[in-house]
Amino acid sequence: MKEGFTIIEQVKLPSDLASLVEVENLIDKVCATLGVQEDAYGNVLIAVTEAVNNAIQHGNEANSNLFVDVAVGDKELEFCFRIKDEGTGFDFNSLPDPTAPENLLKESGRGIFLMRNLADEVEFDGQGNSVNIYFSK
Repeated sequence: MKEGFTIIEQVKLPSDLASLVEVENLIDKVCATLGVQEDAYGNVLIAVTEAVNNAIQHGNEANSNLFVDVAVGDKELEFCFRIKDEGTGFDFNSLPDPTAPENLLKESGRGIFLMRNLADEVEFDGQGNSVNIYFSK
C-alpha cells in the first residue's frame, strides 16, 4: 500500500470460500463508514471479492492451513484494500489477455482483468502474492 494510508480495518481469513461472506461484510462496513457512493459500491464488491477468491483458490490453493490477510487503508480522497495470501505468488506481468479470441471461452482468467477495469488502480507487490486495489472516494 502506498504511503499516506491509515489502516482502518484488518482481518485474517481462512482459505475457505465461506470466508467471502466475511469479506462482503467488511466491504459493506467500509463503504458505509467512508461514504462510498452507491454506484461505486458494486465495483468495490466485485474487485475485492475477486482478489480474495484468487488468493484463496490460486494463491493458497484452498489449503485450510493457510490464511488470507485483508487490510483497508484510508486517505483523504481514496481508499485501498490490500489482499495478501501465503502462496508463492505468480508472474503478474505475463498474464494472457482474456479478451483474445483464444481465451474467450475459457472458464477462468478474467479476475485480474475485472479488478483492473473496476478499480482506479491495481498494483501487485513482491512475487505477486499481495495486491493493492485503490478506489477514489
